[in-house]
Amino acid sequence: MSDIIQLLPDSVANQIAAGEVIQRPASVIKELVENSVDAGATAIDVLVVDAGRTSIQVIDNGCGMSETDARLAFERHATSKIRVADDLFSLHTMGFRGEALPSIAAVSQVELRTRLKGEEIGTLLSLSGSRFVSQEACSCPVGSNFLISNLFFNVPARRKFLKSNTTELNNILTAFERIALVNPSVSFTLRSNGTELFNLRSSNQRQRIVDIFGKRLNQDLLPLGVETSMCNISGFVGKPESARKKGAQQCFFVNGRYMKHPYFHKAVISAFDRLVPVGEQVPYFIYFQVPAADIDVNIHPTKTEIKFENELAIWQILQAAVKEAVGLFSEVPAIDFDTQGKPDIPVFDPSTSASPSAPKVSYNPQYNPFNAHAQQPRPKMTDDWKKLYDDLLVQPANPQQEIFETSQASSSPVSIIADKSPVHYQYKGQYIMTAVKSGLMVIDQHRAHVRILYEEYLKRQSAKQWASQKLLFPEMVQFSTSELLTFTSIMEQMTEMGFEMTDLGSGCYAINAIPVGLDGLSPVNLVKDMVDAAREKGTAIKDEVERTLALSMARNAAIPHGQVLGNEEMENIVNSLFACTNVNYTPDGKSILGILKQADIEHLLGG
Repeated sequence: MSDIIQLLPDSVANQIAAGEVIQRPASVIKELVENSVDAGATAIDVLVVDAGRTSIQVIDNGCGMSETDARLAFERHATSKIRVADDLFSLHTMGFRGEALPSIAAVSQVELRTRLKGEEIGTLLSLSGSRFVSQEACSCPVGSNFLISNLFFNVPARRKFLKSNTTELNNILTAFERIALVNPSVSFTLRSNGTELFNLRSSNQRQRIVDIFGKRLNQDLLPLGVETSMCNISGFVGKPESARKKGAQQCFFVNGRYMKHPYFHKAVISAFDRLVPVGEQVPYFIYFQVPAADIDVNIHPTKTEIKFENELAIWQILQAAVKEAVGLFSEVPAIDFDTQGKPDIPVFDPSTSASPSAPKVSYNPQYNPFNAHAQQPRPKMTDDWKKLYDDLLVQPANPQQEIFETSQASSSPVSIIADKSPVHYQYKGQYIMTAVKSGLMVIDQHRAHVRILYEEYLKRQSAKQWASQKLLFPEMVQFSTSELLTFTSIMEQMTEMGFEMTDLGSGCYAINAIPVGLDGLSPVNLVKDMVDAAREKGTAIKDEVERTLALSMARNAAIPHGQVLGNEEMENIVNSLFACTNVNYTPDGKSILGILKQADIEHLLGG
């Protein structure tokens, strides 16, 4: 029997490794920029064309590489970061496996220009699909210049499943921002198709956060800091009023490396219990400094999952630090000296005012409860007791209507609405309760209104019947670079929906008008929520964008929980709900109503 096990060629092994390390263009930028940081660069420039599909270029002024190192860097497990296995437990660099460059070279065409400081000439190296093409001397500045072209050119399936340019560019921005946030002393620039998206100068942590996410975030940041023998924690958390349902920036960094840690996230969120509404998130940027021997970063190819030796203790320290930062934040209300137009409240002056008299109680001193003659005569009960129930025998307008009929009701919405009660009851400002043929129907008023408004907005979009309402005073909204990218892609749809916005430059827009029917809403929060929703869903499909924008507007404009409704308002909601195409679920799949059947009620009461 012949042998069937064989060693894979290096080119195939590299492509397999690339499947884990290089998932999309953003992965290439992450690996190359981290290598530049490890090389001691103080200025890093990133240039992408077609969201990285055509080319990705990373230029730094780091230490550079020699001719031999440049060639050896593209071999698997060739690295300058570690020497022995024990070095894995004392890592001080971003990379250490020696897999990034060979993985990139396995699925693209690479051109590297690099020169060491003190050398007169540099090295030009070319590779294509892991195959060496050429190597020659060249003139170049000190540092490294990587040009990655035609990513996934030899793996058509991977290239086919890349998302739209907008989505891939958003992923690039996310990866770029994470590295820039943790290296404020390094200058970064990012250009897409020749347009400058970021130009970040060397600064401190707070200024770097503001440069990336906008000046408005600066007023919402609370500093936190604690130093212990186990770890040092620094950074910023948002004020309770900065909480948002979507789009809140939340980042953890440990020893200069971005990480995802749901357990620590819970520690931060638990510090805001009863300070922010349920379902909303506050922004935070938290930096950990932990002894390298106490963490393990070598558990995932992307190095975003990290294990801590003293996880529980650090959780408690983190929660205490966040609570302290929030507790120290207190706004003392200023004394209001502006009394113009305010009502005058008289001041009591005992020297000029008469003493108040004590209240007097009047009573009948002749009253005797034991004297039968003193008691008032009791009204005589009528013998015709049927007259007492005349008001209860009024027939309803619909003679066929029977409330709580024991027969099984039809499951169709038409049959339910046909036999509903004309009188409704609101429970705790959240639920509308009404009697129907099969029992008691309970409707969530907010979700029902979301479904009603959602379908109304979709009809307006299809008919192009949106009307604008001018704002008395235009409001300004500030977008970060990633938000601006999404906003420009959906601006046409928002204009069709009735929004009028003017570009003020530097990511600022003036909101001049909003669609009719959104009175009482914050235009800035509405636009922000719509951009965040479109960013999550993606902006490649126009219909999907329209549905996303309609749902976002419906959520903002719907009747909130806690609003007291009259019977006529509840009747209108119930009738409008049953005129919708789907009465059972909201557009995002949440239940709108439930029916407590007559038989269940009788069983509950022991009938």
